[in-house]
Amino acid sequence: METTKKWSVDTTHSKVQFSVKHMVIAQVTGEFSKYDLSINKMNGDFESAEVELTIDTATVNTGIEDRDKHLKSSDFFDVEKFPKMYFKSTDIKKIDDETYKMTGNLTIKNVTKPVELTVTYGGQIVDPWGNIRAGYNIEGTINRFDYDLTWNNLIETGGAVVGKNVKISSDIEIITAK
Repeated sequence: METTKKWSVDTTHSKVQFSVKHMVIAQVTGEFSKYDLSINKMNGDFESAEVELTIDTATVNTGIEDRDKHLKSSDFFDVEKFPKMYFKSTDIKKIDDETYKMTGNLTIKNVTKPVELTVTYGGQIVDPWGNIRAGYNIEGTINRFDYDLTWNNLIETGGAVVGKNVKISSDIEIITAK
């Protein structure tokens, strides 16, 4: 991988997404439309990179306006008090030519916990305009209760309206000038 240039995220071709169980039987998915990602110190391989992600919590979008308002409220992200969430990598280990384990600290609502994510390298190309692009998929699971995202109700069968585990799935395309 090219390392002498500054890499930035191509937000047009990237997504920061999540999904969570709803009423025990289905998944609700959402995404954040505004975020900033920086990748520094890549010395020939993603394993040496330092990754930092800042997400604007007010840009949460599940496709349902009332649900998004609830997610922005103090029951969940409390966007007025905590407008950002953060991730900063602490270690990246290469598993094979396409797979890495990235550990780091995730902060939501001023609660910081370590997380482990699986990063899959999609490859690198030179695009038609001469820019170098690389693609990654990032996946992991967090327990939302660990981050004070504790609102819930029980349904009459005894299950929770919102599951405790949140799946993270992000497709990231980074770019640098040739």
